[in-house]
Parts: sequence; C-alpha cells; structure tokens
Amino acid sequence: MCGPAHKQEDDENNNMNTIEIDGSTGEGGGQILRTSLALAMCTGRPLAMHHIRAKRRKPGLMRQHLTCVQAAVAICGGKVEGAEPGSLALCFEPGAVRAGDYNFNIGSAGSCTLVLQTVLPALMLADGPSRVSLTGGTHNPMAPPYHFIERSFAPLLRRLGVGIELSLRRHGFYPAGGGEMSAHIQPAANGLTPFDLTERGTRLQAYAECLAPALPRSVTERELAVLADKLGWPREQLLTVSARQNEGPGNALMATLVHEHVTEVATVFGEKGISAERVANDLVKAVRQHQISDAALGPHLADQWMLPLALAVSTRGGTARFSCTELTQHASTNLDVIERFLPVHVDVEPRPEGTKISLARLPLP
Repeated sequence: MCGPAHKQEDDENNNMNTIEIDGSTGEGGGQILRTSLALAMCTGRPLAMHHIRAKRRKPGLMRQHLTCVQAAVAICGGKVEGAEPGSLALCFEPGAVRAGDYNFNIGSAGSCTLVLQTVLPALMLADGPSRVSLTGGTHNPMAPPYHFIERSFAPLLRRLGVGIELSLRRHGFYPAGGGEMSAHIQPAANGLTPFDLTERGTRLQAYAECLAPALPRSVTERELAVLADKLGWPREQLLTVSARQNEGPGNALMATLVHEHVTEVATVFGEKGISAERVANDLVKAVRQHQISDAALGPHLADQWMLPLALAVSTRGGTARFSCTELTQHASTNLDVIERFLPVHVDVEPRPEGTKISLARLPLP
C-alpha cells in the first residue's frame, strides 16, 4: 500500500508513483476526494490523501464519502487503508477497472450523483458497458440533482463519444433519502473526442418545474405564481411534476434553459421555515444571473465538465476550450487536482463576460 503521506517529487514517467493530495487546500471539501479517486482509477496511480474535508464543519469521511471509496474499490478491485468514519487520511491503490453491473446503497440521503461522479470517469474508459444502480438522495441541496445530470451534463458526455442513459425510479430528498436512480454507460468506441464549447447559442426553450411530494398543492401554486410574475413566463412553461417519493416530504423548484449548444438547469430547494415565495425568488435570481452572461456553462456545469474534458485532452491530445459564467473556488480546486494527475496544462483567462478556460496536453517526455 501507499503508506503514510510524505513529500516527494512526482515522476510522470512512472505510473506507480503515489500522488499525494492535501484535502485542506482550496475549498477543502469532498470534491477533492472524489476527483482524486476518479483519476487514480483512470491513471492507475496510487493515491495518498490527508486532511480530508478539513474545511468542513465535520471533517473526515462521512457515510457518503465512504460509499464513494467503497464504490471505487468495487469497480477496480483496489486496495484501501483508512476507509473508516471520520478518517482524515486515506491510501488508495487502484487495480484494473472492470466493466460490470454495480449496486451502491448510500444508506442515507447522501447524494447518488456524487457517488456516480466518482466512478463514471473510469467506467467511461472501461473495456465494456456498465450499469450502475444507486440508492440514496437524488435531489440534494449540496450536490448536482438528478435532473441536472440528465439534462445538462450527460448530453456533453455524449458529444465526447460516451454512451450514457440515466433513469430515475424514485426521488430521494433530504433527510429521508430512499431515492433510486441508475446509469447505463457505454465507453466511447473510438476514444474520447474533445471539443470546444465557448458559446451557448440561441435559446430554444425555457420552462420551470416544481417537485413537491407530500406537501400541500398550495406550495407548488405559490412558487410557480412568483415565477410567472417575475420572469413573465406563461403558464404552459410552468409545470408541476408528479414525484414518486419513498418517504418524507421534499421540494425542488427547477428552471431548465435549453440553448443550441448546451442546457442549463438551475435548482432551488425548499426547506422547513423557508417560504415558497423565497424559494421562487431565489430561482428567479439564478435565472437572471445566468442571463447576464453569454458564456456557455454555468458555474456548476463548468465544475462537472472539467474532468471528462481533461481526460479527453490527455488521451487524444491537442487543446480544448470552454467558457463559463463564473469560476468558483470549488472549480479552481478541482482544476488543481486534475493537473496533479493528468498531463494537461490549464489556462484560465478572466473576461468581463465570463471566464475562458483552455486545457492542453503537455508534450510527452
């Protein structure tokens, strides 16, 4: 195994050199762990991580993060040390990624999509198709909701050449969880093909949906009424979705903005003690903020897009670019981890209308 973390120089000519990651850098959250696990599997490089989630209120591995680690071990037959609740350090030695049929139960309202985010990159590069079934939270305030992955992220993966189909059997809201979703993944037949995405293109469609299982119908009506008033959208663009929920109430208000080259999904979650009007007004702000810029990707989609695009550039070569409305600290931290594992150089160019990001493969030694 990789042993305790210690300072060493990375040798890009030796794939067995351990990559050491300090989980307290940048935004200091769970994304550093997920990206590191994903890229360890994709590159075959052992990982030694310390100070895991050091900047969170409860540092260390929580149940959701342990599921990510266990999922990584399952799909590559890897070895792990430190996979315990609350652990601040982890050593992970990946094996060969194996396509197959996998089931992961988080056992709480922890995010299904974040577990999928951990294993998806490696399964995109596997030697055959895979099916991943997940049980837990599907619509979480601190994670990409299912509909965001389905409508915004998955279509971009298909343009890379990946076959991916998602299905939602049951919604899972915090704190009850109990949601069920699955992903069918077909690796790109001719390898990942990078492409530029610097413009969103003409807007083709816009609509809003309210999910409010086990809540009074008046909640839905009040939220949609605010959107009609503030955004000027007609009633046919304001939809109530029948959400199959396992147990407990939930509320998610979503706006889907379909453009020629990309689709953006903004989501605001209702919480106990937060009025329907406040939920709707927060979504109005998100939609208007997105409309200010002409950049292709919103901040959350940009964060998700970096890793698969970097994989495509590192395997195919060349340069790929995209623009985003905002480069968050979360995304900047993600870029730093990507550069530790992959032979890519990232150039970030702030502009008045947004941020332009270029990823180029480094010359081979």
